[in-house]
This record gives sequence, C-alpha cells and structure tokens, in this order.
Amino acid sequence: MEMETSILVEGLTKVFNGKPALSNVSFHVERGEVFGYLGPNGAGKSTTIKILSGLLEQTSGRAVIDGLDNRRERVEIKKRIGVVPETSNLYPELSVYDNLRFVSRLYQVPRAAREEKIGSLLDMFGLKDYRNRGFGKLSKGLKRRVVLAAALVHDPDIVFLDEPTSGLDIMSARNLRKMIQGFKQEGVTVFLTTHYIEEAEELCDRVAILVGGRIVKVGTPGELEALVRETPIVEASLKASNPLGIQLFEGLPADEVTLQGDKVRVYTSDVSEAIYALSQLSKRHGFEITEINTLQPSLEEAFVKLTGLSSEEMRAEKEGKP
Repeated sequence: MEMETSILVEGLTKVFNGKPALSNVSFHVERGEVFGYLGPNGAGKSTTIKILSGLLEQTSGRAVIDGLDNRRERVEIKKRIGVVPETSNLYPELSVYDNLRFVSRLYQVPRAAREEKIGSLLDMFGLKDYRNRGFGKLSKGLKRRVVLAAALVHDPDIVFLDEPTSGLDIMSARNLRKMIQGFKQEGVTVFLTTHYIEEAEELCDRVAILVGGRIVKVGTPGELEALVRETPIVEASLKASNPLGIQLFEGLPADEVTLQGDKVRVYTSDVSEAIYALSQLSKRHGFEITEINTLQPSLEEAFVKLTGLSSEEMRAEKEGKP
C-alpha cells in the first residue's frame, strides 16, 4: 500500500540578519509516522516548527502540510495541526478550563462535543483538580500539561511537539509517550523535537539529525545505529581510590576512548585485545574493573558520531548548566 505524505519539505532555508538558521533542509513525513528531529541547541529545530506551523515564513524553499502550501494556505493548515511550543502560548489570567474552552472555540469544536473533549483532556493530563486555577499560577510542569491538552483539543491530523516532556513529572511524561504511540494507530502524524535521545529511540519511526541548520542524516533508529555498528564498543565499570584521567587510557588499542564517571568506553576493532589491555592497565595502576561488557551501538552512539555531542552534553546545554 502506498504511503501518504503528511509533511513535505524541500530546500527550506531561513536567514536571520544575514545568518542562515536553516540551510537547504529537505525531508518528508508519512501519515501516521512519528518523526524525530534531533539536534543541539541552535541547530534550527524550533525554527523549523515555526515555519511549518505558520508562525514564521521561510526565506526560500517549499513546505507542504497535509497537502497545503505553507505560504498560500496558512489559515487552513492551522485548523489541521496542533502545536506544543517550547514555551507556553496560553493566557496567564485565564483558568485552566477557560484556556481550553477558548482554544476549543477558536478551533470551532462543536458545542455538543466541547465539554466532553475538555473533560477527557483534564483527566488524561491529571488536571481535574486544577481546572479553576489561573494558568499563570501553575508550576512549570502543570503549565506544560495544559499546553499539551490545548494542542489536542480539536483532534488535529498533525501534531508538532517541541520538547514535549520537558518539565513534566515522570508519570505525565510516561502518559504522554503512551499517547504518542497511540497516535500512530489513529493515523495522526507526530513531528517531535527532543533532547532526550532515548525518548526518540523509543518513540520514533524515523529520525532526522540537524546540525548547524543542515540535516546530516535521516533514517530509522536502526539505520542510524548501523553507522557505528562497524566499530565494537567495550564498556568497563571501574573502581579506584583516586580519580582516573582520560590520559591513562590513551595507549589502549582503540579508535576512540571516552571516560564518563566510573565508566570507560573503548571503541575498537579488536575486542579481545582491548579487554586484555584494560586488564593489564588495571594491574599496573591499581584500579579494579568491576564489570565489563560489549555494547550494541545505540541511537545515542550514532548521534555522538554525527554531532560530536553526547546526550548528557546536549541536555546540560538545553538546561543551561555549565
């Protein structure tokens, strides 16, 4: 059966003050697909969503959303999509219920269905006890839940989720992931940006990796993982009386060595030789190897290879940590 394209992007470029935020970006998303859009801060993820959802106009290139041109048919596109921006877009002076009611009227949800829909969303996101509380008085996590509910009030065909689980508690994040997985069964298309690589690996059918405003790779998590599969990874957990520095491991037979906390990862074409060398190193320098494993490459490994940025570094960057 031939797949139906839900989002088509060709040569999308956006320039701000002479500097390109997006450069010749092209990809497509099939109907009912969960499409991940990964990249470090400033890569152009939010700019892409703003263009596709009609909040910003591209400098050049073409975008077709649900068969509609994003420049000529912007109003009709907005009726068919739901958008969860990275920052809140609701009214602080209105209550949770009044915000959802306002959005439902804006999208012309039939009066007969309106109350039932709002009630189900309040239940889904654990907001019943807050329905009459002012939106501006809510915590960051609660505000995030309300913004998510508002994006779904009109049953959109396409949902743009910009860092949707940021600020959510564990249970709300888990419920949202289940909902995203359920969208696929209903034929709803999901365009997801996230700095949680494991979240993209769990949820996404395909992933695009964006660096410096350019897409460097698009593929399924398995296809991207295959990029690093040719180099086996040995991971050892270490116990030492004094901190160990990365320079200690530079002589190992490896293409690359990384040290994070008490774990060292050795990227090597000769696993047996690397394990033997680690064992000898531990005897010479008096540290203990408490566990050693050969790892299957993950989407994170592919991301690191393509961007040079680990998930921890990307998350710290996102949260403004040093």
